[in-house]
Amino acid sequence: MKKSVFTRFLAATAALSMLAVSAGCGGKESSSESGSSSKEDNSLQEVIDSGKFVLGLDATFKPMGYTDENDEIVGFDIDVAEEVCERMGVDLVKQPINWDTKEEDLDAGRIDCIWNGMSVNPSRAEAMNLSDPYMKNSMVFVVPADSKAESMSDLADAVIGVQNGSTAQTILEGSEIGGSCSIQAMATNIEALQQMEFGFVDAVFLDSIVAEYEITSSDKDYVILPDGLEEEEYAIGFRKNDQKLRDEVQKILSEMKADGTLGEISTEWFGSDITTVK
Repeated sequence: MKKSVFTRFLAATAALSMLAVSAGCGGKESSSESGSSSKEDNSLQEVIDSGKFVLGLDATFKPMGYTDENDEIVGFDIDVAEEVCERMGVDLVKQPINWDTKEEDLDAGRIDCIWNGMSVNPSRAEAMNLSDPYMKNSMVFVVPADSKAESMSDLADAVIGVQNGSTAQTILEGSEIGGSCSIQAMATNIEALQQMEFGFVDAVFLDSIVAEYEITSSDKDYVILPDGLEEEEYAIGFRKNDQKLRDEVQKILSEMKADGTLGEISTEWFGSDITTVK
């Protein structure tokens, strides 16, 4: 009888212990889930506390952000970001990245934003928290001045260079002409244009802003064909949950538009204010 009572006592104690452990585990998991779903957005404060704002770019995209002959990273986006950082009271850190892995660098926290003439498309809007568009752009074909091509239809059997991983590549590959031409993906737009000069490709498909800047600033003997494929807009990419940092940068851009600073920077680079910030 004593043995039976003692046995029942041990069984009851074990059951209570298992129940406590189970409840404890369940409570910890619930707390963790609750914490992740209601995580506070400290994105702006973390930048202010660190005293620096890390801008990710591929440093080859003239005139938005690129490395000049003095090995300095310059460009329209850089000048705008410098002013934004001054008003935020932090230093701008210009961090070159691999454009093909830009989202990974952003999500890993190696950079605070992607700001380099980045075109808006559905996949980027899904992966990032985008700013409002700040500039319009169109996708065009550039050919040498002595090319026989007078319109896009003349490039049906041509070899066309494009930047690898760019929206230009996606648009060209999905277009009707993309199915008939030979597409050569290259690391940068500059490399693609150089290959065109050497005669290895017949044309380059790229952003009109880049093409026009190269023609006017470098006195290149290029021609932009009158018909292109699509119009785009540029935006800044932030991490999905970094709403406060995104909103602060957006607010400062609007202030710069209103007080004329943004227009002055645009005029220095493009001859007029072509920004679309409201």
